[in-house]
Amino acid sequence: MIPSFTEDRSGIEDIKGVLTSSSVTSQFHFANFSSLHDKRQVPMLKRTDIQEGARRPVMPVIHIQSLDELNDPALQLYAGLAQHKLRLPHNSAKTHMIVESEIALRVALARGLKPVSFLLNEKKLQALADCLKALPDEIPVFVIPKELASTLVGYPLTRGIFGAFKRPAPNTPQQILHGARHIAVLEDVVDTTNIGAIFRSAAALNVDGIIAAPSCADPFSRRAIRVSMGNSLCIPHVYAPQEMWPQTLVELLKTEGFTCVALALNKKACPLDAPQLKKYPKLALFFGTEGTGLSSSVIEACDEIVQIPMSAGVDSLNVAAASAVVFWELCR
Repeated sequence: MIPSFTEDRSGIEDIKGVLTSSSVTSQFHFANFSSLHDKRQVPMLKRTDIQEGARRPVMPVIHIQSLDELNDPALQLYAGLAQHKLRLPHNSAKTHMIVESEIALRVALARGLKPVSFLLNEKKLQALADCLKALPDEIPVFVIPKELASTLVGYPLTRGIFGAFKRPAPNTPQQILHGARHIAVLEDVVDTTNIGAIFRSAAALNVDGIIAAPSCADPFSRRAIRVSMGNSLCIPHVYAPQEMWPQTLVELLKTEGFTCVALALNKKACPLDAPQLKKYPKLALFFGTEGTGLSSSVIEACDEIVQIPMSAGVDSLNVAAASAVVFWELCR
């Protein structure tokens, strides 16, 4: 299982205010980590302290100015991000995740995630000064020109801002279901962009948690976090163990009072606006893979089969778009 969150989801509604707060980090306490960057061992790195006033905490900044400095061990978390180096096995609780974009970084800090380091350009240094100045000295902030950063991460940069964070501890499907009324269940959704879009819609449209099949893409991957605008860090989620998928998971959902609804093109499917769907107090909404949809075993195990009414000869929507339509209709 991958790490997740089980905090009260009510905090999600407060994120918008946090994103623009000049005191965003004053509400949170960060654990002390051993520095990944021993400044005594790498003397070529130039460190400066930026301070805007006597009452402002000092922010340690390390400027990267040459290709040789890209070999610093502390920067290897950011190397080759286009190759998805950080997509490690789901059962590893000691891995890191990379958060990209200013909004997602502010969400990560607001959620109390534990930062390891930051990598950004000079312009973004000033944009995030309110957050970064509150960090302990053990958290290095690497400032790097755009060209060098692109060389390091392996693709042309447009945002120029990254943070490496510790992944949170994992939880269980039972924890995800506690107190929830609307759950999304994903089978074989392997595209990280779709995962991110689903999480963003889930946060906006009253979904309480997400359970994913073992083969699904990682919601904590760099792209999924960015596409979700940081919401994959907020919505409680977990990977169902392989031995639970799908029959044992469906049985657990039904035991917890959920009606299992399969979204599928099927002759037995009722339309999304069918009146009986509004009567169920708890819904578990199953979405399938981008290509072929839900497997027959999942469809057969569910209580209801539903499809979105279409026009103009279109038979289906992309899974991310379909999820938003379904959440809007059934989770209000």
